[in-house]
Amino acid sequence: MKKVVFIAAIILISGITFGQNLKKGNLIGVHTMTVTLKPGVTMEQFTQFYSNKVIPEMNKVVPEWQVYLVKSIRGNINENSIGMIHVLKSDNVRSKYYKADGTQTELGISANAKIKPVMDELEKLGTVERTWTDWIVQ
Repeated sequence: MKKVVFIAAIILISGITFGQNLKKGNLIGVHTMTVTLKPGVTMEQFTQFYSNKVIPEMNKVVPEWQVYLVKSIRGNINENSIGMIHVLKSDNVRSKYYKADGTQTELGISANAKIKPVMDELEKLGTVERTWTDWIVQ
């Protein structure tokens, strides 16, 4: 009986762990952010704030748009760079927040206004220059 419970627990945990699969039509936004730190601020402090404050706020304000902070471990990336991966169900979700020309919709403006206080706090630690590319899973 203990074996059955143990195996059932492993199956349940692995199902939860690997539950988020990319599916055809998902939109993946890959952002590279070059950080310019304020005097006395370390990259560790900046990324901790981004991880603990900015990302949770983004994910709370727009739950259908999940954002993950990533760190480069190799490749052609500047030393003071971090990344974000945005995962959306589809391009239609993005279109609720951004128009085809890249400007924000009313919903996008509203979402960014809710995130603005935490972004203002972030600017006390440093500024970010972003480049990004959106990809559709085929």
